[in-house]
Parts: sequence; structure tokens; C-alpha cells
Amino acid sequence: METRRQDLAIALAVLAVALMTIALAHFLPTAPEKGAPSTAAFGEREKTCAEWTDGCVVCLRGDNGLSCSTPGIACVKGPVRCVKRAGG
Repeated sequence: METRRQDLAIALAVLAVALMTIALAHFLPTAPEKGAPSTAAFGEREKTCAEWTDGCVVCLRGDNGLSCSTPGIACVKGPVRCVKRAGG
């Protein structure tokens, strides 16, 4: 009988912890998203770069402005780097 009472107390304690965790997740503020500069924005800063990439997205500066590819499914984003300078 005593074992059954202990099992019930443990189950209620686990349930209380789970419910408190869910309640806290709903009421506590979330961390703000860090807005890293986009790969496309690199072209605005580096006017002499004609083609740049972050390992996922490739952007080109053409006659019609900037155009960027879409990232692949399993890409690993890295630092943005210029791979071709304008006129080169």
C-alpha cells in the first residue's frame, strides 16, 4: 500500500513539473532573433564584387540588378565572400 502511495506522489510530482514547464514556456518572453546581414546585402556594401556566396546562396550583380539563388536543402552557411570582382 505504501509503495502505491509513493508511486502516486512521484507521478504527481512529474506531472506538476511538466505543467510548470509548459506554463513557463507560454508566459516567459522569448529571446530576440539576431538579424544577421543577408547574403544579398553584401553586394550593397561591396560595390566592386560581381559574384559572392556564403556557401548556400550565390548572388550575382547583372545588368538588371542583383539576383541570388535559393539555398539548397543541406547547405552549411559560412561567411560571405567575394568570388569574382567586377571587370575581372
